[in-house]
Amino acid sequence: MSTAVTSKKTKKTKITANNAVANGQVQSLSRGLTLLEYISESPGGIALTDLAQQAGLPNSTTHRLLTTLQQHGFIRQIGDLGLWVIGSHTFIVGSSFLQSRNLLALIHPILRRLMEDSGETVNLAILDHSEYEAVIVDQVQCNALMRMSAPIGGKLPMHASGAGKAFLSTLSDNQLVQLLHKKGLHSYTQHTKTTPSNLKENLEQARKQGYSFDDEEHALGLRCIAACIYDEHHQAFAAISISGPVSRITDDRITELGALVIRAAKEISKEYGGIR
Repeated sequence: MSTAVTSKKTKKTKITANNAVANGQVQSLSRGLTLLEYISESPGGIALTDLAQQAGLPNSTTHRLLTTLQQHGFIRQIGDLGLWVIGSHTFIVGSSFLQSRNLLALIHPILRRLMEDSGETVNLAILDHSEYEAVIVDQVQCNALMRMSAPIGGKLPMHASGAGKAFLSTLSDNQLVQLLHKKGLHSYTQHTKTTPSNLKENLEQARKQGYSFDDEEHALGLRCIAACIYDEHHQAFAAISISGPVSRITDDRITELGALVIRAAKEISKEYGGIR
């Protein structure tokens, strides 16, 4: 197996500047895509120097290409070593291929069942690390005349949406402070949590309950209940949510819907990541 991998990478390193020009390729684009492929083959992340060596490029050139890819959200850095991993925008751009992905094939039936059990629209969102927003990647709309509807690829604010706050509830205090310093707390309605203390208190409640609650914080008349989905490393990589009008998601239904979304999130985490 290691021989096959080595052979594959050796073939890629032949995409040099001269070959790119000779083949009619745009040199920088070809190099960037090659780096993206190497990163995709390293689930745990890969260092800049290793990428440069594999691609046969100077460190400085590699860094410029990586920075450009990062600015567009295709890759991101993690950990103290600054390893490069695939970013959420790579997932978004490939959304036309989602129906053939095992992940979506696994999750979509669960989303549909949750919609039928709750009677409300159900969404699947991932975290866009480049913009720090929750991105909707799948949705099952309910049959009610009045219902929540958002486009696939639509972005939700982290501090004022069910999915966003579900992600925030998994962060440490230091990570949360850094995020708030970068993004701020924009007010969408009079119900939006616009002070760090109020948001932290709300997130603590979400941790205790196991689900987050958007109470007309992003849009008046709309409520949303969400819970995170975890991978085999116990990292939140997606969130599932139930959204609907206040007239149907009443105070006495919140606990019931919270239990439904927790159960669905746990089922997906178990099936996809082996989390029990």
